[in-house]
Amino acid sequence: MTSSLHDSDALFALGQALQQAGYRFTTITPASHRRVNGRDGNERADDLRGVFGWSRPFAEDMLPPGILALMRRAGVVRERGGLLCATVRASTIGERLYFHSAFPTREDDAVFFGPDTYRYIAALKRSMEIMAPPQRAVDIGTGSGAAAIEVACRFSACESVGADINAFALGIAAVNARLAGAHNVPTLHSDLLKDLDGDFDLVMSNPPYILDPSELRYRHGGGMHGAALSVEIVEAALTRLRPGGTLLLYTGVAMVDGRDAFLDTIRPQLDARCAGWTYEELDPDIFGGQLDCEGYEDVERIAAVWLHASLR
Repeated sequence: MTSSLHDSDALFALGQALQQAGYRFTTITPASHRRVNGRDGNERADDLRGVFGWSRPFAEDMLPPGILALMRRAGVVRERGGLLCATVRASTIGERLYFHSAFPTREDDAVFFGPDTYRYIAALKRSMEIMAPPQRAVDIGTGSGAAAIEVACRFSACESVGADINAFALGIAAVNARLAGAHNVPTLHSDLLKDLDGDFDLVMSNPPYILDPSELRYRHGGGMHGAALSVEIVEAALTRLRPGGTLLLYTGVAMVDGRDAFLDTIRPQLDARCAGWTYEELDPDIFGGQLDCEGYEDVERIAAVWLHASLR
């Protein structure tokens, strides 16, 4: 099953309507989301947060007609059991609103957004405080476009490319950039950096890092317990960064017997090509439920890590 966006102008107008209504929503983990929605009284949405945040079904007369009309024009509403349900969610980081896929995310081209996004953006903001303003940046696997948009809003002279292989994500990211007033965010199809021309002052990414038997694109990070894609991104970035350019990577790493195989793999390249680099655990234990899944029998924890590297 794939997702589709029929009318980006309608989705943009829907986002503006939510902003004008003072809409706010923080997206939590799928496990917590499921628990909250399972409580008595939460079977249906009774406000905008229920529809666009909690992804609860709603009766047709619950929403203002104008908002429902925009949803239909945009193609982001469907019928379920005699009720309606939004096929997108809207989350907020500060004053910015980001559309992404509705809960639960089942489609192969789902646009994921959650606690990882908040950690990624928080780390990115800290790094931007100490960075020289980039002229050209790229967010690999941009998804909702959050990182590319944050960079574009902070550095107005920077072309901040949102790159993804997911056409639905590129459409959503373009709308989110418009909602943020970021006119310097081209959204371009690219497998890592292979389909993009030129070099960059800043390469950033928050890639999938789970070993997923179904190999869903928004979750599956390949071998090394899901770290293989992150290794590829480091290699691609170090090849395409301009002298003095910066790589910022947020990812999850499976720890086996206290060993970080991802760091062990990339360390020689970082030492050889970078003027300096730092690597830190932002959270020592995320996605604990994943440890019960196939392929994680020897994993003791999954850590959220942040890499900040500067090319020579």
